[in-house]
Amino acid sequence: MTSPPRIDSHQHFWRLSRGDYGWLTPALKPIHRDFEPADLAPHLAQHHIASTILVQAAPTEAETHHLLAIAAATPFVAGVVGWADFQAPDAPARIAALAADPLLVGLRPMVQDIPDPDWLAKPTLAPAFAALKEHGLVFDALVKPPQIPALLKLVERETELPVVIDHGAKPDLTGADLSAWRGGIAALAARPNTSCKLSGLVTEAGPGWREAVLAPAVAQLIACFGPERLLWGSDWPVVTLAAAYDQWLAAAERLTATLTEPYRAAIFGGNAARIYLTKRGRRPSC
Repeated sequence: MTSPPRIDSHQHFWRLSRGDYGWLTPALKPIHRDFEPADLAPHLAQHHIASTILVQAAPTEAETHHLLAIAAATPFVAGVVGWADFQAPDAPARIAALAADPLLVGLRPMVQDIPDPDWLAKPTLAPAFAALKEHGLVFDALVKPPQIPALLKLVERETELPVVIDHGAKPDLTGADLSAWRGGIAALAARPNTSCKLSGLVTEAGPGWREAVLAPAVAQLIACFGPERLLWGSDWPVVTLAAAYDQWLAAAERLTATLTEPYRAAIFGGNAARIYLTKRGRRPSC
């Protein structure tokens, strides 16, 4: 059986002159510059990665349109996870307008930056989530452990909404007790409409990370979601704050080495194609 094409399910591009990346300050010197498709292409070619999912990094619809234009001109970008104002009175119309572009496969509010940890559970967001379902879009959940309870309320209420949890919900891998995160991940994974990205972990572990630090978190994600609902992503170029593209990919391959090949192929491509691209009628590049 031929393995599905490999897909990087989480990567970014940005152009500093746009001025809408409030979080991207000179303090983040290694990534405080423009990143364009030509910067990523050599990594994809080296590792035989056919396609990517390009994810928003600014809370503006203008950036989403910018990313959709990049995707239209970049054969390896299979889809875009953009941003929309879920709290706007006309949120359904805004989402419908963005969804008219077939390259849009999902939306992601930057929940980790919202002060209210219960924001995701607000009933006022229901029209926005209804619009996602209507247009076959995925909801990317960018959350940290304190926001897991609200996300759990959302996935229990919106049982037909496909939800992909970014970066394993960002466990604190710097030495903190992971018991609360473990319980939250188990509860989220019990809902069949959730999936999770195997991404962002080296950044949470920080410079000087070791695979032994990542291993318990990866094992928990595999045990809870199973290889059928895990998607590998590089989180490039953010990952370069702690590791090179090659280093994180190699670590992820070693940390999943006990799985049989069909399951590993699913994590490194097949699941992303099924979750992001099939409902929008798209296929990864070959």
